[in-house]
Amino acid sequence: MGQSPFGAVMHIEPFFDPRTWTLTYVVFDPTTKDAVVIDPVLDLDPASGRVFAESVDLVDAFLQKNGLNLRAILETHAHADHLTGAQELHRRTGAPIAIGERIREVQAIFAPVFELDVPTDGSQFHRLLRDGETAMFGSLGVKALATPGHTPACMSYAIGDAVFTGDALFMPDYGVGRCDFPGGSAETLFHSVHDTLYELPDSTRVFVGHDYSPGGRAVAWETTIGASKAHNLQLRADTSPAEFVKFRTTRDATLSAPKLLLPSIQVNIDAGRLPEATAAGHRYLKLPLKITLEKQ
Repeated sequence: MGQSPFGAVMHIEPFFDPRTWTLTYVVFDPTTKDAVVIDPVLDLDPASGRVFAESVDLVDAFLQKNGLNLRAILETHAHADHLTGAQELHRRTGAPIAIGERIREVQAIFAPVFELDVPTDGSQFHRLLRDGETAMFGSLGVKALATPGHTPACMSYAIGDAVFTGDALFMPDYGVGRCDFPGGSAETLFHSVHDTLYELPDSTRVFVGHDYSPGGRAVAWETTIGASKAHNLQLRADTSPAEFVKFRTTRDATLSAPKLLLPSIQVNIDAGRLPEATAAGHRYLKLPLKITLEKQ
């Protein structure tokens, strides 16, 4: 439980997707039954192309079981490692989808890559949130904190005594998000974490967007700002900008692309909309090729 600055006592229910190592959260006020969902997942089997809603079903069942009124679906960013379940959850509940206003920059980067005929003004989303804005979703006050670096549009959400950091800040024994996607910046992420998140009270609870169980430990999703400042493996409060940028840039150069990168970006910059069906009833995502064949 946690106390919001608007007087609501909130409950946080995590849902872990082991296929993509993603955390989804239902945050709700037990008194009013108002709720928000942060970063829902739509399931995809890339080998068969099957899209299914097991993860959304679990969240939806929890909402219904507890009689919750879903007031908003919050996206921390356009994810590169899973399809968002926001559109499916919106279809079922009517709840609006919100994301940081800099999603326009991400759309402008990726729409040409896939030659997508989609708006790049953010109009697919029902609400674009500004840095520092506090939005009321029923009795829940959500403060949007811009934390770019992983992507230009990354937004963390402060609700009561908790902050939901998406891919900006992970558990202390794992570190922070990668910065090598188009529009990403290790220097920018340093300032997002050090100058924004680490300025929150040390007692602030941190709920991360992914957990990869380093060392084989059990899945974890909650830490604190104080613990992160003291112990984060990659970016502590006393880490210098130069030290972090060197580390992050070097590490990112060794990383492979997320296996669901290409399908995820196409769907997620369009607020989770799946491609329209053809006349024959088929749906297709695009697979851009980088051909580097050697001469024979």
